[in-house]
Amino acid sequence: MTTNIKRELFSEIKKHQKNIPAIAIVGARQVGKTTLAKELVAENENTLFLDLEKSSDREMIKETEAFLNLHKGKTICFDEVQMMPDLFLSLRNFIDNNSDTKFILLGSASPELLRQTAESLAGRIYYFELSPFLWTEIKQKTDLKTYQLRGGMPLSILAKTNEDAFIWLQNFIKTFLERDLRNFGFNIPPTTLNRLWTMLAHINGQVLNYSQLANSMGVSHTTINNYISILENTFMLRILQPYHNNIKKRLIKAPKIYFRDTGILHSLLQLENFEDLYTHPVYGTSWEVTVIENIIHKFKNWNYYYYRTSNGSEIDLILTRGNKKIAIEIKASSIPKVTVGFWNALEDLKVDKAYIIAQVSMPYPLKNKVMVYPLDEFLTLEND
Repeated sequence: MTTNIKRELFSEIKKHQKNIPAIAIVGARQVGKTTLAKELVAENENTLFLDLEKSSDREMIKETEAFLNLHKGKTICFDEVQMMPDLFLSLRNFIDNNSDTKFILLGSASPELLRQTAESLAGRIYYFELSPFLWTEIKQKTDLKTYQLRGGMPLSILAKTNEDAFIWLQNFIKTFLERDLRNFGFNIPPTTLNRLWTMLAHINGQVLNYSQLANSMGVSHTTINNYISILENTFMLRILQPYHNNIKKRLIKAPKIYFRDTGILHSLLQLENFEDLYTHPVYGTSWEVTVIENIIHKFKNWNYYYYRTSNGSEIDLILTRGNKKIAIEIKASSIPKVTVGFWNALEDLKVDKAYIIAQVSMPYPLKNKVMVYPLDEFLTLEND
């Protein structure tokens, strides 16, 4: 991964790095955090890089305060920081007394999972999420069908063939289940979580029914909730909450579940090529993942939900910011059709703008100011 692909994020991090004592770059395993961090410090010789997955590097900072004092004034990068959660308290004390030292923390767990940072480094740290490649970043190197099939993980989308990408994704899943989760501190049998993860792949884009999953797995509702939270906080799943503000309707209040990366989704379902994907029932919700992940990162300072009532009014994605409200319906067709439920939902929500993102060749108006857009051109619009 190079900065000309992630150039916007690279520039944003560089800007904040000057004024914030610690920045954290979080994201899924193998998404490119280490590569990005090394490029951030490439121009500065006065840097240290420690990989906390290595026992030798953990041993070097066993006496954390003495180590930090020895390297005052440098930029210190800690990779896989979730391996040493106790480090955060030492960093807080050091940062408060040494403004000339900068820190870059890399983690494969979300800030919610790394609760220590919320308490120990409050006001001293700025978080950046490194996503898999977005379509606008990678479209010069591939086509949209390949991107949807393989997802955005760098070593998948940049593989020479679909077969190579599939093999890499299979190995990623195996390593994540058998090694990574154990390193995160989760003692869950890999076969158990693999079974649940595969079940979730079959219901991608659907409303979550924890009790049904618990019955299928033969475990408690609480256990299923815990397992799904782990997958969410390690950037494997996205939980989309229902929109309910000031709506006097009977609403569906359970969240929807989506995969964060289509390549992982398809690998769990053994879909090795686009022909297999196109004829599979998951094809439509796979396209939803592609669209939703790209739009959420485009509208990164907005809140996002889905909307569904008990009588069938529904919209796939609602974006809100202050008093602004945008409705987005997602269709995998090149001739998108919407139902009466879509128009009823627009009436319920009183949105400012409404779009249908579909596999069309160019934007065009539908009716009632609803616009149909291809993903490519929608992602170039201003976020107003």
